Amino acid sequence: MRQTKERESNCRLAVDIEGLSAMLSCGQMTARKIAEDAGARITIGRRVLYSVQKVEKYLEAIAE
Repeated sequence: MRQTKERESNCRLAVDIEGLSAMLSCGQMTARKIAEDAGARITIGRRVLYSVQKVEKYLEAIAE
């Protein structure tokens, strides 16, 4: 199996759970809960990514 390369990018469409928890400054379980509530989970084969746009929109909605 080929290892995923780390690439530098300022605007990401989707991130893995580690990237999401770093972006939210919280633990992985909290990040998963926020992503599930936002409906941001994207499954491609065995890989699970989370939509940054949906998470941001959800956080804006609950902040008001």
